[in-house]
Amino acid sequence: MPTVLIVDDEQDMRNLIEVMLSKSDFETIAVASGKEAYPVIERKEADIVLLDVMMPGEDGFEVCEKIRKISSIPIIFLTARDGNEDKVKGLTIGGDDYIVKPFTASELIARIQAVLRRAGVNNQKMLERGVIKLDEASRKVYVNNQNVTLTLKEFDLLQLFMRNPNTVFSREQLLEKIWEMDYDGGTRTVDTHIKTLRLKLGKVSKEASEYIQTVWGIGYRFDQV
Repeated sequence: MPTVLIVDDEQDMRNLIEVMLSKSDFETIAVASGKEAYPVIERKEADIVLLDVMMPGEDGFEVCEKIRKISSIPIIFLTARDGNEDKVKGLTIGGDDYIVKPFTASELIARIQAVLRRAGVNNQKMLERGVIKLDEASRKVYVNNQNVTLTLKEFDLLQLFMRNPNTVFSREQLLEKIWEMDYDGGTRTVDTHIKTLRLKLGKVSKEASEYIQTVWGIGYRFDQV
């Protein structure tokens, strides 16, 4: 499912947009500034940006201009100002659409879907982290463009990690999310699957196997080193 990067300095607005999008087929990443957004875009973790115009420091127009130097990711401006001059400026510097606050969830979702269609972004996507590519539609994994055959659970583990880079998951959380079972002391199966997954990735690239890191006393995380 597409990932929406929300860039807005107001916490309440970020929370509201996340709630609006939670009922549709979108994942979200929310940040408060362009400075926080640039690394997300460089790592190709998002498919589209919702960018507030009126932010302290770098405003939305400045952020858009910097994004366009590193990425062609679709950008939708969000603003409380309904001036035609701002709309023209936003679209001229590289924005793809412009939504005036306040807006409804249905309008926001429709605008996002329309921009994604024009950009050719499908509901299923290729996740790319370092030397690993994961095709969510075909459920295939490639390391340095070489296909790596994974079991169902190994694929699901890797997909979860790649969708949530730098997030630490406990063994209990992984049991619940991947095996859909409550913790009953059987966390060894998690360790076994992680070990096998690392070995399969490592046969093609030692670097790829090192992305899945052990957080001692807690669990695991995916960190593109």
